[in-house]
Amino acid sequence: MRHGVVLLTDEPWRESAPRWRAVEELGFDHAWTYDHLVWGGLPDSPWRSAMPTLAAAAGVTERIGLGTFVSSPNQNHPYAYARDVITLEDLTGGRFRCGVGAGGDLDARLLGADLGLRERVDRFHEFVPLLDRLLREDHVEHTGRWYTTRDARTLPGPVRHRVPLLVAANGPRSIALAARYGDAWVTYGGRGETLAEWFAHVAELAERFGEAADAAGRPALDRYLSLDSSPRFSLESAALYAEMSGRAVELGFTDVVCHWPRQDSPYRGDPAVLEEVAGTLRSGT
Repeated sequence: MRHGVVLLTDEPWRESAPRWRAVEELGFDHAWTYDHLVWGGLPDSPWRSAMPTLAAAAGVTERIGLGTFVSSPNQNHPYAYARDVITLEDLTGGRFRCGVGAGGDLDARLLGADLGLRERVDRFHEFVPLLDRLLREDHVEHTGRWYTTRDARTLPGPVRHRVPLLVAANGPRSIALAARYGDAWVTYGGRGETLAEWFAHVAELAERFGEAADAAGRPALDRYLSLDSSPRFSLESAALYAEMSGRAVELGFTDVVCHWPRQDSPYRGDPAVLEEVAGTLRSGT
């Protein structure tokens, strides 16, 4: 099991930089941020762009994986986004992880696109295969409902290896998409008023993804679970984090992701608990 931390972009870099360094120094495996124009969890707070933040994080870390959790088509064209991915792969020395999802309706509305869930999913199903091509090929031609590229050049391309593509999915169609194109699957669970109910739904999703991965001939794909979409914040205590990550292991997840504790909601908590969790992980207890 690998463990990661999401850091939000509502605070200035001078306050955030020590936290990115701390995630690495504490021994976590990966660190992430959201990619939004405005995040619905803090709609009235300052917000900073994901890609420049991750570029800055690359400069203050050396080992830890860095990624988007997640980017969406709402404000990203696959070609322009692929350029950012290729650049971050270079800046991070091969540590970048590209998380993508269909996205909610807030960012879409801000750009004048009044899209329902079905349309956002349809667009995502064009976005992911085209992005996959752009991260593998040069001279990419594509004409679709949502996107067009004309002889899209991708040089220098991923300079060391294929950038891992993590596909967030909860619905049946997108789970099948993740199994076909993703290097990993990401889920936030998303349903349940109690922890038990939430994990029961996560178990259903994990079973569905397992079936889709088997059907795609890709049973060994990594699986990421966002712990803090549950009814309880995973860093309420080290004991709760251990319980939740242990249940994730039992369901076949390879990675879990929590959030850096904040003074206020969402993710209100004490950074000392994160440090306690890190010490437990290092000691293997």
